[in-house]
Amino acid sequence: MIRPRIAAQIEPRAMTQDHNAASSAQATGTPASTLVPPPEAVQRWTDVYFKRTRQIVERFGDVPVTYAIFMRRPVVFAPRLALDWLRGICAARGFEPVIEQNYAEGKWVGAGEPMLWITGPFSGMAELETIFLMKLGPACVAAYNAYSMAAELPNVAFIAMDARHCAGTEMAEIMAYASSVGSARARRKVGAKGFIGNATDATAHMFGMQVGMGTMPHALIGYAGSTVRAAEMYRETFPDEPMTVLVDYFGQEVSDALEVCRRFPELAASGQLSVRLDTPGGRFVEGLDPPQSYAVLDRRAPESIRGYRNETELRYLIGAGVSAAAVHWVREKLDDAGFDKVRIVGSSGFSPEKCRIMADANAPLDVVGTGSYLPEKWGETYATADIVAYDGVPRVKVGREFLLKR
Repeated sequence: MIRPRIAAQIEPRAMTQDHNAASSAQATGTPASTLVPPPEAVQRWTDVYFKRTRQIVERFGDVPVTYAIFMRRPVVFAPRLALDWLRGICAARGFEPVIEQNYAEGKWVGAGEPMLWITGPFSGMAELETIFLMKLGPACVAAYNAYSMAAELPNVAFIAMDARHCAGTEMAEIMAYASSVGSARARRKVGAKGFIGNATDATAHMFGMQVGMGTMPHALIGYAGSTVRAAEMYRETFPDEPMTVLVDYFGQEVSDALEVCRRFPELAASGQLSVRLDTPGGRFVEGLDPPQSYAVLDRRAPESIRGYRNETELRYLIGAGVSAAAVHWVREKLDDAGFDKVRIVGSSGFSPEKCRIMADANAPLDVVGTGSYLPEKWGETYATADIVAYDGVPRVKVGREFLLKR
């Protein structure tokens, strides 16, 4: 029977008393009451085989183990929320894990590369793997996604509008954190403006803000009965704020944008008025069709349509919805009417590929609101953990030798 040297140190701590160890968690700076899930709920949310592993280890003798954490695809490292939770739970269980980060937050990590090694007592660590990986993998993939978008459109500011696409508030927090990490990388690497904020107050602090960003949903336009009336209601209620007005509700993007500008000429002239294009992919922006879209780009960004484009790229250039041609078209109409200071916000289906095409076409976007892409490709968010050392002795399952320390 293995009786490692740390067994005597941890057995008397009675690991089952997680719920009585809040003071230990507070020592890490993360109060147990703020941990999600909290110490007393860990056993209910972990995989059953990890619970049984703990019972076996406690019966036959504890051992220090080292976990290697990796992912099967390239990501941007975003570990803070996962590590904050891990440290808090470990403190509540009466021990402090040894964490060796191989990358700093925001760094690029290749597929299969160990992101970090974590060492602690097997009895205390076994049940934590499931939840730790839940918090790490999605954050790293979303950070990669945010970086990719911001890097493709470096001169455009982004707003994270993903909360409605998240499976609960915990995921929304992870996505906001991840987009802030990916955005910071894009600023460092290519001088991008990146993400300047997000749509909810709860996670605005991730972007150095006290409150979320946004003005009006489509529902307000429907309630008001007209785009201009919705803008009037907003202005009366929030008289001191800049205003972004949705202009696609009635399919009159150009007409309604110009009408709003004429109704609020001072805001338009001072740059405090924006129009947001969120045209669905089932129709063209007012005044456009494929021939007219080609004509717009031939006038304003001719190089974008000179070379070969696949079907998806063509859709982003001259197709229905918020295409590069649509953005140029609205900009052209605003400028012709004397509203050159009015800004354009684009949303609806923005991915790194769409951002790249917008950049190729020099689409005159000021801000992009992005939602569904941040948590997209959910099947690629899986982080994996393997124990690579038992009581200091290297050992890992066949095929995962690349995780061993060298």
